[in-house]
Amino acid sequence: MTGAPDSVVVGISGGVDSSVAAWCLLEKGHEVTGLFMKNWEEDDDESYCAAAVDLDYAEKACQLLDIPLRTVNFAHEYWEKVFTIFLGEYRAGRTPNPDVLCNREIKFREFLHHADRLGGARIATGHYARIGSNPTSLTLLKGHDPAKDQSYFLHTLGQYELGRTLFPLGEMTKTQVRRQAQVLGLPNAARKDSTGICFIGERRFKDFLARYLPACPGQIKTLDGQVVGEHDGLWYFTLGQRHGLDIGGPGEAWYVAAKEMENNVLRVVQGHEHPALMCTTAEAVDLHWIAEVSPDAPLRCSAKTRYRQTDQPCTVSRIDSDRIVVEFDDPQRAVTPGQSLVLYQDQILVGGGAISHTANG
Repeated sequence: MTGAPDSVVVGISGGVDSSVAAWCLLEKGHEVTGLFMKNWEEDDDESYCAAAVDLDYAEKACQLLDIPLRTVNFAHEYWEKVFTIFLGEYRAGRTPNPDVLCNREIKFREFLHHADRLGGARIATGHYARIGSNPTSLTLLKGHDPAKDQSYFLHTLGQYELGRTLFPLGEMTKTQVRRQAQVLGLPNAARKDSTGICFIGERRFKDFLARYLPACPGQIKTLDGQVVGEHDGLWYFTLGQRHGLDIGGPGEAWYVAAKEMENNVLRVVQGHEHPALMCTTAEAVDLHWIAEVSPDAPLRCSAKTRYRQTDQPCTVSRIDSDRIVVEFDDPQRAVTPGQSLVLYQDQILVGGGAISHTANG
């Protein structure tokens, strides 16, 4: 994190990462304002509001750091620009990544606009990622801590967003962040990291989804057409899933191999490494390149098709304006339409898109 001191608006969630990020900014001499964003209201009631707990932690952290905290409600924007798309993707049989949508539409669009209204020259977040540069553009780099790197979720950022953003934790490890929070006496120093849907939080996912996409029972079949069970809705399942199928009988465990939306049939196979779960080629659409210039094919790089995956060597054999074709060196398991396929060259994130199709052989 370099450059002259600025007026920076930092997103404060109530978690330890954003609080330590605010402290890092203060240490660099920036004028810091915290912003707490409320983006979900559907579960609020008189007895409990998850955002109220987060806000309490955020207020206490900002009081200790002696920085002002502002609040803003983006619930309408989140519903219209993130959650409705999220539901539509599930309804179509795909498995979307809400964190990618949320970053694009809320954390680096609505947040930036609101920071302008507050007079901030830049924004900052607690993401574990880094920003670099080359002679022609800014670059997005992996976070220094490989166990916490969050660049995957940020692949839709462009040059404008990178030029207005600071990632104070990019050079730190999670252990260092926790240790610094303890030294500072932050109230969230030992608070558990949030998981689950971006801004909605932890819950039993199927039960949550059923509130918006009701049950639609159908048959579970093998690839050769044998009926082995019944599902309660294709949108409750994702490729490679094992749990929740309730299929008995001998042999290896069953896994979801395909969802036939037109017939309302869930196709399953036995065995974690069944060939039907593997692919050697994937296509992606809704492309975004960090440099905002499409590279030339063939492009030798590595890819992630899900967040926790290690980099997988591959070649982008075709690059069109609206589609790429990626050929993996080794077969990949359960590459899922709707998820993000993100490309890297060593530490540099090149770009990515949404997986639309896979093939084997």
